[in-house]
Amino acid sequence: MAIKLIANYSKRLGLPGYSSHQFSVSVETELVATDDIPGEAERIYHLLQTNVDEQIHQTGFVPPADYGMDDAPTHKNGTSGNHSSNGHSPHGSDRWKCSDKQRDLILKLVDEHSLDRNEVEHLACQRFGHGVRQLNKMEASGLIDELIDTHGGNQRRANGRRSAYAGTNGKGGHS
Repeated sequence: MAIKLIANYSKRLGLPGYSSHQFSVSVETELVATDDIPGEAERIYHLLQTNVDEQIHQTGFVPPADYGMDDAPTHKNGTSGNHSSNGHSPHGSDRWKCSDKQRDLILKLVDEHSLDRNEVEHLACQRFGHGVRQLNKMEASGLIDELIDTHGGNQRRANGRRSAYAGTNGKGGHS
């Protein structure tokens, strides 16, 4: 009677920029006798582990820490996703790293609540280490939440998350 011994060894390594890579090897063999199953399993496991460990050293492409955070994808017409209809150029000093919707909401909050732009800039520098225009999407979301919590709008869902900005006209959101 033949006995199948099936083994799999897999390893995943975390890499910078929320990236990872994985390598896996599987083997299937038939044993003619049952007397050395533990010894054969140990031999195969060691063989698989050694080979996976040797191969996983070759990481290939490793994205930098800010990979995917700088530029929006290019659309079919060749324009960047950060170029909006309000005249902000993605190449000039008006370029913002966050989404157009987040930029518009930050500017709307500043205008509606007559906030000092220098104070908002200082707040961004204190919290995130750089100015408002350099905030990525996650950082901009944090700044928006703080501005809303501090200066206006208090509509939250039961789970504690904000459903929409509740400014003077009750319109808009930042997600």
